[in-house]
Amino acid sequence: MRMSDIIEEFIKELFEEEDSVDIQRNELAERFNCVPSQINYVIATRFKPSQGYYVESRRGGGGHITIKKVNNTKSDYIMHIINNIGSDITANEVDILISDFLTYGIIGENEARLLKVATSDNVLQLEKNIKDIVRARIFKNMLLNLN
Repeated sequence: MRMSDIIEEFIKELFEEEDSVDIQRNELAERFNCVPSQINYVIATRFKPSQGYYVESRRGGGGHITIKKVNNTKSDYIMHIINNIGSDITANEVDILISDFLTYGIIGENEARLLKVATSDNVLQLEKNIKDIVRARIFKNMLLNLN
């Protein structure tokens, strides 16, 4: 596992007991023997609103960060994701969302495979400037049609 994955898993384990987690960036960096910017990277890429999280960050005091999990019904959660995707999305971002959907029981393995295949770069053999836009449209439409 990469360091980012390990840090993400640690933070997600904290959510098993609470819907809100308070962390000190510097303390977490010391714990994992990494630079504080690595913690920033994980939080910025793995705990976005489009992934069901709300992050509050305060300067000073070692970088106090509060991460809140958005708890909704399955359809509320999916609509929250759709509304936060924007006009484009990368294959990596789709993979992270699909992984989260599986973790939270939003979708099953078959649905995950279909979402992944339909939005993969192998299928979307388009020019770079429109590939992520088309991927977002396909992904959002598929999410809208999940039961």
